[in-house]
Amino acid sequence: MYQRAFAIATLFAALATASAPAQPRCSQETLNVRGTPVTIGYCPAGPPRSDVTGEILVPVAETYSSPAGTFTRQRQLHFLPGEGVSHVLDNVKLARLGMTGVLHLTLAYGNGAVWIEGAMLTPGAITIK
Repeated sequence: MYQRAFAIATLFAALATASAPAQPRCSQETLNVRGTPVTIGYCPAGPPRSDVTGEILVPVAETYSSPAGTFTRQRQLHFLPGEGVSHVLDNVKLARLGMTGVLHLTLAYGNGAVWIEGAMLTPGAITIK
């Protein structure tokens, strides 16, 4: 009887795990921009899909914060299919964070996650990452 109860409990635990919704693969990183910490997060906001050109459209919730401010935006990033890791360039105006300049980001997408691979600040072409 104990073995049967254990088998039933194991089956229910497996079903609960299998039916649980998948958690998005969010990334978050803090970059040092002219001595100020800027935290940037990317979180997939839905399943990726292909468009008529074959690009992979990834809906993403983006969060940017510094000690002087925070803002978010919802966007669809366009990545090339057929790559293990695909890349796209993005620009973030830092005025909304109480700073000057533009952060030019190289974003990567793979295994359902978006993350920062490189960052440069202009004016000045200052390598941040």
